[in-house]
Amino acid sequence: MNLVIVESPAKAKTINKYLGSDYEVLASYGHVRDLPSKDGSVLPDDDFAMHWEADAKGAKRLSEIAEAAKRADRVILATDPDREGEAISWHVLEVLKKKRALKDTPVERVTFNAITKSAVLEAMANPRQLDMELVDAYLARRALDYLVGFTLSPVLWRKLPGARSAGRVQSVALRIVVDREMEIEKFKPQEYWSIEADLNADSPPFTARLVKHAGKRVQRLDIKDEATADAARAAIKAGDFTINSVEKKPVRRNPAPPFTTSTLQQEASRKLGFTAQRTMQAAQKLYEGVDETGGLITYMRTDGVSVSPEGLAQAREVIGKEYGPAYVPSEPRFYKVKAKNAQEAHEAIRPTNIARHPDSVRLDSDLQRLYELIWKRMVASQMEAARLDRTTVDIETSDGQTGLRATGQVVTFDGFLAVYEEGRDEKQKGAEGDEGEDDTSRLPALKEGAKAKVDAVRADQHFTEPPPRYSEATLVKKLEELGIGRPSTYASTLSTLRDREYVRVDKNRFYPEDKGRLVTAFLEQFFRKWVEYDFTAALETQLDEVSAGELNWKVLLRQFWQDFHAATQAAGELRTTAILDALNESLGAHIFPDKGDGSDPRECPLCHQGQLSLKTSRFGAFIGCSRYPDCKYTRPVASPSAEDGSAESGDRELGVDPATGQPVQLKIGRFGPYVEMAPPDGEKPKRSSLPKGWSPASLDLDRALKLLSLPRQVGVHPEDGKTISAGLGRYGPFILHDGTYANVSDIEEVFDIGLNRAVALLAEKRAGGGRGRGAATTPLKDLGAHPETGEPIHVMAGRFGPYVKSGKINATLPKGTAPEDLTLEDALPLLAAKAGAAPKKKAPAKKTAAPKKAAAKSTTKKPAAKKATATKTAAE
Repeated sequence: MNLVIVESPAKAKTINKYLGSDYEVLASYGHVRDLPSKDGSVLPDDDFAMHWEADAKGAKRLSEIAEAAKRADRVILATDPDREGEAISWHVLEVLKKKRALKDTPVERVTFNAITKSAVLEAMANPRQLDMELVDAYLARRALDYLVGFTLSPVLWRKLPGARSAGRVQSVALRIVVDREMEIEKFKPQEYWSIEADLNADSPPFTARLVKHAGKRVQRLDIKDEATADAARAAIKAGDFTINSVEKKPVRRNPAPPFTTSTLQQEASRKLGFTAQRTMQAAQKLYEGVDETGGLITYMRTDGVSVSPEGLAQAREVIGKEYGPAYVPSEPRFYKVKAKNAQEAHEAIRPTNIARHPDSVRLDSDLQRLYELIWKRMVASQMEAARLDRTTVDIETSDGQTGLRATGQVVTFDGFLAVYEEGRDEKQKGAEGDEGEDDTSRLPALKEGAKAKVDAVRADQHFTEPPPRYSEATLVKKLEELGIGRPSTYASTLSTLRDREYVRVDKNRFYPEDKGRLVTAFLEQFFRKWVEYDFTAALETQLDEVSAGELNWKVLLRQFWQDFHAATQAAGELRTTAILDALNESLGAHIFPDKGDGSDPRECPLCHQGQLSLKTSRFGAFIGCSRYPDCKYTRPVASPSAEDGSAESGDRELGVDPATGQPVQLKIGRFGPYVEMAPPDGEKPKRSSLPKGWSPASLDLDRALKLLSLPRQVGVHPEDGKTISAGLGRYGPFILHDGTYANVSDIEEVFDIGLNRAVALLAEKRAGGGRGRGAATTPLKDLGAHPETGEPIHVMAGRFGPYVKSGKINATLPKGTAPEDLTLEDALPLLAAKAGAAPKKKAPAKKTAAPKKAAAKSTTKKPAAKKATATKTAAE
């Protein structure tokens, strides 16, 4: 019996069908081992020894594979044909050796670029040995990502509270977004005017633009004011124009190459509105096959644009049948990759059977649309070029002082355009030298020497625009152009930036959050070398040299670790005040914008004596007055917008509570806007943050009093007589009964929700809870990452009351503790006490000079398939 090991169960089922009864095909379900999310997983002092662990599910699957290997006559490692696939095969082989499951059983490695019967059988007939150079490149990349994440992230936690993590590629991608935002903020619009005239030369009317005025050539931005525009318009009206030249020029447009991982992500973003992650998930399913169709596309993680001879022949045959012989070029098209660090070992992404037209397959919406995109791109890439006639007409006055130009083009043969045209990214408008040569209007038949009459003249005012913010497509393109990261990791990198709230996405554009700006500024000040584009790209080149066998992976790690470790030690010794001073200087233009009246932008608006400065708390950074505690002015890092309708201090009186006679105020604090009412007896003021979507500018007294009325009693539960209350927490509106929280979908509902509705919501919540009944996993509150283990810490609702959870450690909240008030500092002692009562795990035998944190008390880690550990975060 032959044992074949693949990555996914869907693939295992299909391949088993191709190979028959002499083969047993098992799935590893992706990575079977990973570096534990704790210190000591990589040991620089022990020549970068790496300690791997399998989670409970992975260990079970490995045991099943080991048992099957003991019965097998041959073991065939058939994981994916890339660096990650090679690494999974290596992990499986290492475990089988440790379990002594092989004895003298031969082990072979096979790869196939498509899950089709012919591809699988051909691969089985041509096995090879494990490529240890690819494995070394994986180990180097994994160690680098771990060392950066687990050395740099703790420095961020201590020196910049609120920061979540840093990563080798993640932090550079964030810097790209922040740098673009700074470009936009510094951009000063420039006025310019365009002049167009409607003409006729005993012909249908056509439009021309001004290209010459007062005997001088006119560029796009040359006419800078209305007076110059009026003078040019008057010159055109008074001019006697003759057509000086009519130039027709044939133009050929060639198709784009078939998709790589990066270009697929870009085009799916432009044309389908898919995120990179959504694109890769759909492509994975198409690769593995749906139902009985087998694999529909070739392997989707590739930098190559080459196509196999079989694929080229299929494409040319389909083009001839579908579109006719005229659309088939005399020779197949061959492409080369222009991107940095491209690895062209694999074929481009294409349909496994190009004759399978998109109309002939029935798939889920995402899969159908993506398959159609891949099919069209592949077919178009092998079609004849489009042919166009581009016409340029120059018209001038007899004295040569004023000139106009009309351009147009006509498609004489559509070629590949009959199937597909590549999308375009948004470009900056008003760029100098942009002459509009891509004008696709069609011109009438015109003759040189003919008189041209001016029918109308238009002068339009414009302003240059800043460079556009990055979309997923343009950010992926930028990363690839710079040679940063690998296309297969871009999806998870961008997702991490969103998950960490370093960026937000609005209308498919990336905006850096203040948290992301602070992290970038910190890294640029104290770790500049490691967020430089050239350094990160050079590191990728070195990793490629490792995979090519040209560089030893441990030499690479030693060179990197020496300087990086010294930099983290130096940063760790810096005083917080020195760091804040550097960030004040770096971010000054953003956090202390010029008021435009010559006054000091850092003057405290409350006391007018102190200076505003960045400050930190356990909740993150904020702006405060240097005269604290005498002056208690604070605000968020982002300066309140003028459209808020309030002074910078944010203080605004909304009115007087008719029930108590006390004033109600709107204030802007370090965590955002809130309302406050002081009680008549001088007790602690009553406060409530504004819920998401409520504008401070439109807030009135009635709505403020509604907020201050929370939490409110809804009634008593009919089953136990205990009170049901409704309130507003960090994660939105909720109802609470006997320790069980249930979310309310709309903030407006929390003010008037009735007893019946509340009981129904609680019943729905509890129906999903309880051991063995699909317990609800939505946390009541996210407290951040554990400073020792990196595991997230959540406040959860349990059947016996709320508790705090980190990894596999659950600690019940003390009686009387409100879950919404619990902080990270409150949770850590509870978890430590609970962990101390659990059996101790054996500590690593050797210490490391890597991340200097206390040993983690919990070594549990999440399933490898989810990739949701702090280690993976750093890697992305």
